[in-house]
Amino acid sequence: MEQTFNTDQKEYLKGFFEGVHQRPGGVPFVGQNACGQFTNDPAESVEESVYGTPVDDLCKEELIKHERNGLDVWDEMVANGEADQFPEAADMFRYKFYGFFHVKPVQDSFMLRCRIPGCVLQSHQLEGLAEIAEEWGGGYADVTTRGNFQVREIMPRQVVPTFMKLTEIGLTSKGAGADNLRNITASPTSGFDPYEVIDVLPYAKAMHHFILNNRDLYGLPRKFNISFDNGGRVSVCADTNDIAFYAVRVGEGHGVAPGVYFRVQLCGITGHKQFASDCGLLIKPDEAVPLAAAMIRVFIEHGDRTNRKKARLKYLVDQWGVEKFLDETQQKLAFPMVKLELEKCEARDITDQHGHIGVHPQSTEGLNYIGVVVPVGRMSPSQMKAIAALARDKGRGDIRLTAWQNLIIPHIKDEDVEEVKHRIQEIGFQTSTTKISGGLIACTGNQGCKYAAANTKGNAVELAQFLDERIELDRTINIHLTGCHHSCAQHYIGDIGMIGAKVKIDGESHEGYSIVLGGGVDERQSIAHEVFPAMTFPEIQETLLSVLKVYQAKRVENETFWQFTRRHTLEELKELFSLKVAA
Repeated sequence: MEQTFNTDQKEYLKGFFEGVHQRPGGVPFVGQNACGQFTNDPAESVEESVYGTPVDDLCKEELIKHERNGLDVWDEMVANGEADQFPEAADMFRYKFYGFFHVKPVQDSFMLRCRIPGCVLQSHQLEGLAEIAEEWGGGYADVTTRGNFQVREIMPRQVVPTFMKLTEIGLTSKGAGADNLRNITASPTSGFDPYEVIDVLPYAKAMHHFILNNRDLYGLPRKFNISFDNGGRVSVCADTNDIAFYAVRVGEGHGVAPGVYFRVQLCGITGHKQFASDCGLLIKPDEAVPLAAAMIRVFIEHGDRTNRKKARLKYLVDQWGVEKFLDETQQKLAFPMVKLELEKCEARDITDQHGHIGVHPQSTEGLNYIGVVVPVGRMSPSQMKAIAALARDKGRGDIRLTAWQNLIIPHIKDEDVEEVKHRIQEIGFQTSTTKISGGLIACTGNQGCKYAAANTKGNAVELAQFLDERIELDRTINIHLTGCHHSCAQHYIGDIGMIGAKVKIDGESHEGYSIVLGGGVDERQSIAHEVFPAMTFPEIQETLLSVLKVYQAKRVENETFWQFTRRHTLEELKELFSLKVAA
């Protein structure tokens, strides 16, 4: 059948070809090239790039993200689950966008990392996590140093059901791994701390939901941490984050309206021996989320995508300087950023180094929060369910997780305190601040992480038992055990830090640690220094027993361990701790 054009089509074609003949040389427009640019030359090409970095220069992980966004791997997760098979190499990285880590060879299974905004759980959510660990995991779950939960030993067929169950109980794991914004942390006593400047939970939760609902905030150059500090007594280790918001008060006569604001600190990354530092900004609380979003987008556009070791925010700010970074941020904001000298803000109260343990009064008279020691953060499903029931029966059903791998049950009436403490002991935990286990923090270790050089969780429990049987403390001392240079247990900020190392004895390799001393956060801020080079774990037990005995014998009055170690030079500490002190 002969095809003819109607009147409108003929007029369109006439106009099109008249336009073609008016172009230089009469060359027709032929479309767009691979970079989306309009061109009249199909052979014309422009070098493909990601935020200005040529594709050929991208590191392996960036190429994986460029080829396919990690959030688009859902269909493969479903198909792999139905076949009960692990993903291909590139998709193993993309699975992390949904919070699932294939941790082979130490465990040929997945580790789930959740997102728990502001580190606050409801009883039914903790029970739901317990059911995941019990039914689909390895029968345990770990509280992390970002006030979060991890569940291990999940097989491929259970990945999608696990994610679906998380959603059903009001949680998610989206963006919990890979190059994404990690769990947003907040002071664990926020909302009931008698000394807080402002309840920061609404801002932490707003940040959490802003991330979940903006696709462009996934696939950063590297991971990114944000924290909100309420100005109260219990630390959230905000100064270890890429962006830290600190609640402060400003009085009259400083050029701004008196009231409550946030100070902004940048570039905390203690694994690289750096704390976040104040950048001079003073912002209204409701400006925190848009400011953070602007800073993140500057990092997305300009962070290093060629070298993973130089891809954190710290290195961009080191390259540019703070002022240029703030100038670039300002261009993305609809309000002006305000600067004010830190000294014009009211000084914050000191933090209670172990205020997350034991019984403490809340801002409401007659109510208390109770900090529960969870040795190295590990809980069984039955313990999780029992804590959830206790929080529901005697509190208001919420549980706060801490940066110290412990948890808090708030809103306990005065008359219920002793009963709650007794039930905590029956569950298998305790509330004492004078035991080694109260300040014990450990990463996953080589039982669940291919990078770790030592069994940190197992060694930590053994170390606590060894020391508690041989020395009585009158205050908690933090001991952080981390398995590798990633420093997931943040060994550089502990009173005592231990980093896994291999020790050669007669040509054979043994698990061991190097020991650093004198770390701290907040007003105790300091990066710990190495005092003892790598030694085997049995040697470490005796060494730390000697260290604690020397400290108790040589300290001045009620001097804390961090004060004691900082009062002496590195050489003096080595000499002191070579002494033998009688029990």
